[in-house]
Amino acid sequence: MKPTILDFTKEELAYHVKPAFRAKQIFGWVYHQYAQDFMQMENLPKALRSELAERFDIMPLLMVRKEESSDGTLKYLFALRDGKTIETVLLRMKEEWVDEEGVKHASRYTVCVSTQVGCKVGCSFCLTAKGGFTRDLGAGEIVAQILAVKIDQGLEAARRLNIVYMGMGEPLDNLENLAKAINIIKDEEGLSISGKRQTVSTSGLSTKIDKLGAMDLGVHIAISLHAVDDDLRSELIPMNKAYNIASIIDAVKRFPIDTRKRVMFEYLVIKDKNDDLDSAKKLVKLLSGIKAKVNLIYFNPYPGGLYERPDEASMKAFSDYCIAHGLLCTIRDSKGLDISAACGQLKEKTQEELKA
Repeated sequence: MKPTILDFTKEELAYHVKPAFRAKQIFGWVYHQYAQDFMQMENLPKALRSELAERFDIMPLLMVRKEESSDGTLKYLFALRDGKTIETVLLRMKEEWVDEEGVKHASRYTVCVSTQVGCKVGCSFCLTAKGGFTRDLGAGEIVAQILAVKIDQGLEAARRLNIVYMGMGEPLDNLENLAKAINIIKDEEGLSISGKRQTVSTSGLSTKIDKLGAMDLGVHIAISLHAVDDDLRSELIPMNKAYNIASIIDAVKRFPIDTRKRVMFEYLVIKDKNDDLDSAKKLVKLLSGIKAKVNLIYFNPYPGGLYERPDEASMKAFSDYCIAHGLLCTIRDSKGLDISAACGQLKEKTQEELKA
């Protein structure tokens, strides 16, 4: 199997392609012109184009399935070259709008990217855990998800997206490939999406939070907290037994944060598990001293799941308590409820249909 050209940083590609300036041209064709065939790269010598075609592939993904919600959310199922499948989500965060002065502003998008086939963490609320862990994604397979979505949606190269590494897999469990992908995505000749627009969402591998911080990639970090005491968090996230809440909070305090930004804490709210005011009180105390923002997320139910979606009144009461006690808190709008929105659900549904 040939390597994908998307696996290489511009500097690495310059070692493989001579003269070195050709690497910049190739990046331009792939990431700005969306070339899917090396023979399209007209300003490269024909002999080089033929050599590239012999040595490399471009797109390592094939779209298997796509579902669109009434709210505009898109869920993609991509097949990799070894036949394994992963999910990617495109969220439409804000539609095109015109301000008071008549200036038109482009619609805003966020892409939720997978970093592994399956996941080792084994969260009890996550459908991805059902399939276990298969393998890490290569840097090019991570980058390709964003490129494939942009191509599918006809989004011009200059359109800026927000990237969140919170699809299938634990991003910090694949730190080397993740870091490389982040650098390719940041490259101005690549996808040109700055670190400020990229967020790594982790279930809390505290030692690797430190390693990510030491890399100084300029990205934001989001912690999938979901509980305020170790007993419940260990039920929801078994890995908590190795990386408990205290170790995560300490690592967050060491992480280099832009002084204008906040650390995001994701809190999945589950009916009768962590939706009470006592939990809200403990959360405020836990995050005291951290410039934090809490995202309350409705649990997204799926067939056979163990947990239930909380009611709106509980969510609002939880949020109101946090805000009243000085903790910035928002309730994330649920998106894609009419499609296979839960992480791993589209993959699971497709596999079940193939068996039928």
